[in-house]
Amino acid sequence: MSLVITWSTLHQSTEQNKVGWFTPKSCKIMSGKDIQLSKSLSWLLRHGAVQEGLRINQEGYIQLSAILNHKSFKGKFNITDIQRVVKNNDKQRFKIQLNPHSNSLEIKANQGHTISEVNNSDLKPILEPKYNIIVHGTYLKCWPQIKLHGLSPMKRQHIHLAKGTLDDTAVTSGMRSNTQVHVYIALDKALLDGIKFYESENGVILTAGNEKGLLEPKYFSKVVNVCTGMNDTGFTEPSLNNVYVMAHAN
Repeated sequence: MSLVITWSTLHQSTEQNKVGWFTPKSCKIMSGKDIQLSKSLSWLLRHGAVQEGLRINQEGYIQLSAILNHKSFKGKFNITDIQRVVKNNDKQRFKIQLNPHSNSLEIKANQGHTISEVNNSDLKPILEPKYNIIVHGTYLKCWPQIKLHGLSPMKRQHIHLAKGTLDDTAVTSGMRSNTQVHVYIALDKALLDGIKFYESENGVILTAGNEKGLLEPKYFSKVVNVCTGMNDTGFTEPSLNNVYVMAHAN
């Protein structure tokens, strides 16, 4: 048997998303201006700093004054705007601190970098399976490849995992609000096999996977279709013939 993906299921998930079924309970409403600022900051701090000529250190920090003088921000946003977005961001994507050497404010993204200069030295290694649940959120269209090969960071440095699902008010980050498939990871098994895991300052669990950059299906403990709630709770060892997630046609 194989995963069944139907138009009705995709339509169902889209309609659910429209009415906010996947919206985290802790989500704060942001203005259009703040949403645009948050997106611009995310791109610059995670991906675009080097190509935009901004100096970024190994921890991912950029001088806040340099951000405000950048063409995408100058005259459009001020320091108060950025501080407000950092404070109100429901996923706590950013951190502002005072640099003790320059006595100036600097800002970073807590995770999600594709910039090779950032080494994420402030990430905390996870050395024991202290979390009962770690889960990766993805989409029905991505599942066939994940089922075959495992999870991949893609262009990022790490695979992102949450310490719970979106209905858990303690979970602030690590998963998009409109994901359709939840892949649960056997942290204890992966750690025993030498897979390295880290925790970011905003509570996201990160891993680069194995030497091929994959978190293989053998570490999947359970996979749930968010739309239907169906799962294979008896899943222990991966088999390409197993049904991990089923989507019902209406």
